[in-house]
Amino acid sequence: MRISPVVLPGLVLYGALLPAGAQQTTDRKSADSSAQPQPAPSTPPAAPSGTRPSQGADTCKQGPDKKAPDPSGTSKDRLFYALPNFLTLESAGEVRPLTTREKFTVVTKGSFDYIQLPWYGFLAGLSQAEDSEEGYGQGAAGYGKRFGAYFADGTIENYMTGAILPSLLRQDPRFFQSGQGSFLHRAGYSIRRIVVTRGDSGHSQFNFSEVFGSAIASGISTYSYHPRADRTLANTASVWGTQVGYDSITLMVKEFWPDIRRKLQKKKRP
Repeated sequence: MRISPVVLPGLVLYGALLPAGAQQTTDRKSADSSAQPQPAPSTPPAAPSGTRPSQGADTCKQGPDKKAPDPSGTSKDRLFYALPNFLTLESAGEVRPLTTREKFTVVTKGSFDYIQLPWYGFLAGLSQAEDSEEGYGQGAAGYGKRFGAYFADGTIENYMTGAILPSLLRQDPRFFQSGQGSFLHRAGYSIRRIVVTRGDSGHSQFNFSEVFGSAIASGISTYSYHPRADRTLANTASVWGTQVGYDSITLMVKEFWPDIRRKLQKKKRP
């Protein structure tokens, strides 16, 4: 992770183009030798300062299922090809920490992604069908209130656990997939990420961002725009527990999603 992702694409491109450029130069010199003799170069051209072509070539040696690291330090993946999964890295190893700006940028990108509107609309429909939080009522007005509440709940929780607290506490909001060991080992690893995370320093530490971030988000939503009848400490604790449980399941899905994706892709191949 200590290889700078900013220069990594340049190293790969340099290592790939250097042999081709050298071959083209040799061909041109061979074609002109019949007309005018040219002295053979005594030494090869020096590589530009600060570059290591051999390192770039080694970076390209990846298995068929491995992805080159994104210079942004995030991902462009989507769970089940739909839900944003931008804070999950597969087989990442050592990568640089995200800056405060990058944490807010990737959370904003995921929170206002185009798929979020139909997703929150679906959840609001289930809530209205069950008549949960009766204070919202029924009809179009009740559905609109539920939709707005789900959208606000998800957005506030995303910013608290993925941007605000990680920036203040210098913690890494990304999920680093294990990809090794038995099913139980990997499932346990993913669930432990709720309470254990990686700091910007690279060391493991208690996941204050997730535990307290989700608690703060639950308190804000419960005591601001949810029905007055639900503004109780017991309901806040229930929402907090539900959110932590939901996040635990989500992390487990993130751990095994690459395996599912590879199987789906193999089925699509002729």
